[in-house]
Amino acid sequence: MKKEIPIPVKILLVLVGLIILNIVSSSIFTRFDLTQDKRYTLSEPAKNTVTKVQSPLRVTIFLKGDLPTEYKRLADETVQLLEEFAAYNDNIDYVFVDPIEENAVEYLAENQMPPRYVTEEVANKVSQEVVYPWAIAQYENKIVNVSLYKNNIANSDKEQIANSVQHLEYAFADAFSKLTLLEKQSIAILKGNGELDDIYIASFLQSLKEYYRIAPFDIKAFPDNPQKSLENLNRFDLAIIAKPTTKFSDEEKYILDQYTMNGGKSLWLVETAQAEMDSIREKGKTLAFPRDLGLTDYFLDYGIRVNPKLVNDMQCGAIGMEFGEGSNTQYLPVQWRYNPLAQTDLNHPITNNINLVRFEFANQIDVLPKGPEKTVLLKSSPRSKLEGIPKEISLNIIENEPEAETYQGKGNQNLAVLVAGNFQSVYKNRVKPFQLENEKTAGESKMIVVADGDVIKNQVSRGRPQELGFDIITQRQYGNKEFLLNSVNYLLDNNGLINIRSKELKLAFLDSQKITDEKGFWQWINIGFPLAILAIFGVVFNYIRRRAYAK
Repeated sequence: MKKEIPIPVKILLVLVGLIILNIVSSSIFTRFDLTQDKRYTLSEPAKNTVTKVQSPLRVTIFLKGDLPTEYKRLADETVQLLEEFAAYNDNIDYVFVDPIEENAVEYLAENQMPPRYVTEEVANKVSQEVVYPWAIAQYENKIVNVSLYKNNIANSDKEQIANSVQHLEYAFADAFSKLTLLEKQSIAILKGNGELDDIYIASFLQSLKEYYRIAPFDIKAFPDNPQKSLENLNRFDLAIIAKPTTKFSDEEKYILDQYTMNGGKSLWLVETAQAEMDSIREKGKTLAFPRDLGLTDYFLDYGIRVNPKLVNDMQCGAIGMEFGEGSNTQYLPVQWRYNPLAQTDLNHPITNNINLVRFEFANQIDVLPKGPEKTVLLKSSPRSKLEGIPKEISLNIIENEPEAETYQGKGNQNLAVLVAGNFQSVYKNRVKPFQLENEKTAGESKMIVVADGDVIKNQVSRGRPQELGFDIITQRQYGNKEFLLNSVNYLLDNNGLINIRSKELKLAFLDSQKITDEKGFWQWINIGFPLAILAIFGVVFNYIRRRAYAK
């Protein structure tokens, strides 16, 4: 006969089992992401950014309080993401605060974290809320601002919230990377060929300093010793050429060619058609004519050609027009078709989920089959066309409505192109301008060519540079800075962090109007229907009970 285990022993075994289970579960921790798009699974590059966090890192999020519906969703998604980061590295901690209750509004304003004013309509009642979609990340003695909201003037509010949620992982991973960055790569800002003055690229340079070491580089510094110029340039990881206006010599092109063959990356912002807004503002007109930079053969061997033609686009930015006289003078925004607003449908880390990029007198790029692989990053809209030069451009064109039929079938002109892969030297089968000790005829590299130098140019007001992409007249923020930062990060990114931007999430939002229209129906479904089921169950149960006892 089998001996029965005493009850005290059973209780003891259960307690011992529970203790063992707790010990095992605390040492083996895992989380399961059952979402279709794996939105709560951190990518490997994001994980790599937090492996370097060796001491407490505190994230403060200013999304707390009575928030509009969409922003509550943004706050919830932020919680979920930070939980993943905290689960991966317990040095990461976060807290949500109400900026108004915590008297943090002044701090946010001083640190350039402006609020958003959100108008919400619920049950035919309109209200306006002030929201601060910002966070700050603090690590050791460093603080980084994190924007949680992705503003895109081409999208609806719900689309912008969806884009913001999609951008969260990159935003925080990028912030953590800035905080833990020890060794910075170096960037040369080329000088010597009439490039933009520093005040006009100050906004972009300031942003670059968070990631990289920056220094001006005069390519003409050693005219009698080009070998030394090349050796100095090879110390930099990237060269930025911002709107050159004078011709490059063969010696200078050979230096840049060999820099590329040695793996140096480059960001070119060039234009082969000269036309300036300053002349139009002063005289009411300007003459657009070709600008010979001596780079046609240089780019042609890589498979691209920047054409001396202007892009006229119905999807365009505005310029400020002066109306009135004396103290009554006002500057009003007027659509200017030579300022294309560029975009792309391409799901690429550089352009994914960015705002429209504002160009000014943009040229067009031909992409040829020869050379390394090409990727078109930005295009003009379908409602655009090319105009040849020389051509006089006058303010009088704003008085005439554009004829839509003249744009049909002529749009989607290439404005920015990524060239990556194996480069063949432009001087491979040519006479060399000077002799090099270690000449290379091929090499792996990447470059981006943008057919407008003004893409990197910030506006200047009262002697102070403004935010790149911000237009003083229209008070609109365009995506120029983000596009260029993404371009530089892509060219120099060795840990794949920029690729997080390609991650796509699918979010479902409630229809506010449908909620209002069908409010009564769904209240009945959620309240009345369960009560009806309960009543039916009671009647049936009583009926069965009576029949059973009647027998």
